[in-house]
Amino acid sequence: MIERPHVLLSAAVSLDGYLDDASDTRLVLSNQEDWARVDGLRAASDAILVGANTVRADDPRLLVRSPELVAKRVAEGRPGQPVKVTLTRSGSLDPAAQFFTVGDAEKLVYAPPGVVTGVKATVVELSGLREMLADLHARGVRRLMVEGGGAIHTQFLTEGLVDELHLAVAPFFVGDPDAPRFVGPGAFPRGLTLVESTRLGDIAVLEYHATPEPSDVDIQHLREAIALAENCPPRTFRVGAVITAADGEVISTGFSGDGDPANHAEEAALAKLEPGDPRLAEATMYTSLEPCSSRTSHPRSCTRLILDAGIPRVVFAWREPSVFVDCVGAETLEAAGRRVIEVPALAADVRRANTHIPGVHL
Repeated sequence: MIERPHVLLSAAVSLDGYLDDASDTRLVLSNQEDWARVDGLRAASDAILVGANTVRADDPRLLVRSPELVAKRVAEGRPGQPVKVTLTRSGSLDPAAQFFTVGDAEKLVYAPPGVVTGVKATVVELSGLREMLADLHARGVRRLMVEGGGAIHTQFLTEGLVDELHLAVAPFFVGDPDAPRFVGPGAFPRGLTLVESTRLGDIAVLEYHATPEPSDVDIQHLREAIALAENCPPRTFRVGAVITAADGEVISTGFSGDGDPANHAEEAALAKLEPGDPRLAEATMYTSLEPCSSRTSHPRSCTRLILDAGIPRVVFAWREPSVFVDCVGAETLEAAGRRVIEVPALAADVRRANTHIPGVHL
């Protein structure tokens, strides 16, 4: 299992969810009390990340402003300022931006190979968020504060990589469709729980924690299962499955038609393991579709196969539609004491792969 920092996403928005207006002047969404709060969050972080669009549009310094907070960091044996982090696809970054020129904190730029030149920073040739987070963890970053912008917020949230969200809500509307929003369209697979709300003048600060299940690891493996469905023969119900051990290691995969034209995905994945494999007692079955509870092609349903294998945990994206049978796989597994986690935010991808089946629509 890849280790990563704890990720805190912080933003200030209008009542209708905008980060700014469409004018050339930066819209002020916070007050002095809220800025002091954000300064405290920065001081408690090992690194602060913004996207390249934010570096270009806002030219942020990304510094802890309070001398007292800086002194406290130093007294604790930490650098006076958190590491500055950005990521870019195009490499279009101005070397004169304050991100690079202000402060003596370490600067990291994550980018595809060869696109970034001429900046005073360490350039790391990585393009994926998970790879970036693993690299930050290896560099000693245990707490990462993400300050935007909207594309970065959306990417972290849709990949399930946010552990905390702190949202300051300003008491007015923007109402401009051309203005940048807090998040864009996407599938948001992890739920959030409100743990605290604070009034700072007219600013409402809402603190949310991500629900523990599904975890970002669950989302990653479930997406792998969904992708496996691309290997299915044509005209079949396209389903993929991944089985992981207790430590998150993938120990088997399968897809509909894998090994036998009549095989279901879960069945194919289980067939590649010995029936008494001790890892199954703590395994998780990830499947893009709810495990079937009845079938005619083989003697045992996928639900029965999972129960017989002793797998204690099942994560799936889409409830089986009543195209062929009325499935009660999730209910049967739960009644048998298995932990069942449904991630409906990813169901559209499974439906999209199966629109060739009569009765299946996006």
